[in-house]
Amino acid sequence: MSFKPLLPIEAITANMADLHLPLRPQEAIVEADRCLYCFDAPCIAACPTGIDVPGFIKKIAARNEVGAAKTILTANILGASCARVCPTKVLCEGACVLHDRDQKPIEIGRLQRFATDYVSERKISVLKPPATKNGIAIAVIGAGPAGLGCAAELAQLGYSVTVFEKEKLPGGLNTYGIALYKMTPAFSLEEIELVKSLGVQIQCGVNIGKDKSIADMEREFKAIFVAIGLGAGNRLGIPGEDLPQVVDALTFIKRLHSEPLNSVAVGERVVVIGCGNTAVDSVTQSIRLGAKQVSVVYRRGQNEMSAYDFEYAHAKHDGATFLFHCMPLEVVASGGHVSGIKLVKTKVNAAGNLEAVAGSEWIEPCDMIVKAVGQEKQVPFLKKLFPTLAMNKRGGIVTDALTGATSLPHVFTGGDCSNAGREVVNAVGEGKKAAHGIHQFVTKKQPEFPMQHSRMGHKAGASGSGLLHPIRAHELEAALAKRLSAQGKANK
Repeated sequence: MSFKPLLPIEAITANMADLHLPLRPQEAIVEADRCLYCFDAPCIAACPTGIDVPGFIKKIAARNEVGAAKTILTANILGASCARVCPTKVLCEGACVLHDRDQKPIEIGRLQRFATDYVSERKISVLKPPATKNGIAIAVIGAGPAGLGCAAELAQLGYSVTVFEKEKLPGGLNTYGIALYKMTPAFSLEEIELVKSLGVQIQCGVNIGKDKSIADMEREFKAIFVAIGLGAGNRLGIPGEDLPQVVDALTFIKRLHSEPLNSVAVGERVVVIGCGNTAVDSVTQSIRLGAKQVSVVYRRGQNEMSAYDFEYAHAKHDGATFLFHCMPLEVVASGGHVSGIKLVKTKVNAAGNLEAVAGSEWIEPCDMIVKAVGQEKQVPFLKKLFPTLAMNKRGGIVTDALTGATSLPHVFTGGDCSNAGREVVNAVGEGKKAAHGIHQFVTKKQPEFPMQHSRMGHKAGASGSGLLHPIRAHELEAALAKRLSAQGKANK
């Protein structure tokens, strides 16, 4: 390979340190005291697991850190990791009413981390398995956030749950696919011990369909929850992409989690294709490994990128260059190694389609290319496991959003394989809802979803718990602005 590790371990470790320092006790109390403790709290409606945010913040203000952690972890078993990786600026903090008073929103993520770290560091157990089991076994395929969320909830409902994971370690993207300065694999694995403490069994290195058949699972388990995530990274479909210095973004990030940091090779001039949040993680990780120049290539403009604005700003702060309105045509090689990438400018034609601008090609020098253009759907694998399972046009599983039920009565699903890719907290919430859907399937009773106390007696809908109807404040605001704009044009 033409590229190699660039920095000593001490430098890389320092570069990969926490992006945001944890709050100190007095800082947490001061921040908690800023909360208005809204009854109709939009932060709860914006949390896909429905955490009672004002409730746990008030406990922190009262110096009841254990109670705060219990409130969080009861609603979200992976509340500690979500405190680190959640895009809070577009979820709970984005919905904070202090925005309407032109004030800084409450730092909910850091307060959540403060409470969950408090009990974790002191080995305080705030959740306990039920005294008795109901004797019914449920299988979960996939030990990522959705699978763990479902397994933990089922265990607390009295079920015997076994999780099957094909990787050597559980945790899914929490263990293998998160930027190190947000969360380390060690922390993810420590958090999984909480799930195990509820009685959940996790078997790693098991490839369903090969090491264990669905027929055997259907005989052994009353129901199956499928949480296999998405597949391998999509291909660019251009000449030269099979060169060794062209790597998939998740493969690149996985190396950081499974190999010594000072053994991970990186180019001095890196080009990242794509402009989503995984692309940004690839950018920031490359820079922290010692890359001297990192450029992001995206075929559309800044307004169309799927990366969050704060992630984009972070990458810019780190020194990344963004090349908008251009796309790759060919990987250029020299001596069998990447030496550049041929790009072309793009434009939107009269029909609204993207097209290349004739004569605008150029070669961008680089020695490493990272592909971050999405992941393949798991349709072939799912059809192999469940031939009659209904799939939608987007390549996801046809799923009941409230219960996770599929077209097969005993099969439920959640997470990326059904929602086509969202945040960790969305996956946990879907797993939790599916657990109650499975409980309904087994008991033939309507599911009684957990209700936050501050929601009791309040009308349903956007003002209720985000577990059932999660909102995104920025999306609602954008939709409102678009509607008002359309109305204004119609009135002229």
